[in-house]
Amino acid sequence: MKHSRVFLSAIISLLVAYSSSAFAQDNDTLLTYRVDPKKQELKLYWRNTKGQNFGSLQNLKTAVESNKQQLLFAMNGGMYKPDDTPVGLYIENGKTLSPLDTGTANGNFYLKPNGVFYITKNNTAAVCTTPNFKDNGQIKYATQSGPMLVINGEIHPALKESSPNKNIRNGVGILPDGSVLFVLSKQPVNFYDLANYFKQQGCKNALYLDGFVSRAYLPGKNWVQLDGEFGVMIGVARK
Repeated sequence: MKHSRVFLSAIISLLVAYSSSAFAQDNDTLLTYRVDPKKQELKLYWRNTKGQNFGSLQNLKTAVESNKQQLLFAMNGGMYKPDDTPVGLYIENGKTLSPLDTGTANGNFYLKPNGVFYITKNNTAAVCTTPNFKDNGQIKYATQSGPMLVINGEIHPALKESSPNKNIRNGVGILPDGSVLFVLSKQPVNFYDLANYFKQQGCKNALYLDGFVSRAYLPGKNWVQLDGEFGVMIGVARK
């Protein structure tokens, strides 16, 4: 009887977890996309072969299609300066094109700790705080932003559940199986609610990317936004 109760309790816990996850994914607030970096071509983009900033999701889509590929997903990938150069670290194809920013200033980027989303040369993706980031020569892509949303399984302590500071926001987190979870809010949300979603999905670490300017292209879910004027963008393409 004791074993039956334990088994029943485990089943109920799984059903509750599944229901919570399904509700979070199927509501009208969040758009999500999961990527297996070992099986899918996940890349960061900034400038084209002529050294020109891609800028919009439309321009990125056009460039990908010119290489006889199909763009499956894209979104803006971090903050940028008025000249569209990245704020903080940006690595593309193993080359550091913008250095790590460890400074202190005002704004979301500098709400410490901020962090880095990166992909290694063996296609492992990770999110870590800026102080913990180390370029060991094996980083293929990286973009820095801030604040961190989830740090070692806990919501960033500066993020308040009742905050009235709501906006369109997007972020990225790493799921327990190593896949990457991208999230864009369809409606304004505060930092805490966005962070809490990543935590509910099991992400030990998640990073905020940007705010009201955020856009995503995800035709598989009938979400097509091709405008914007961005610095770094993130995309998944296939032949």
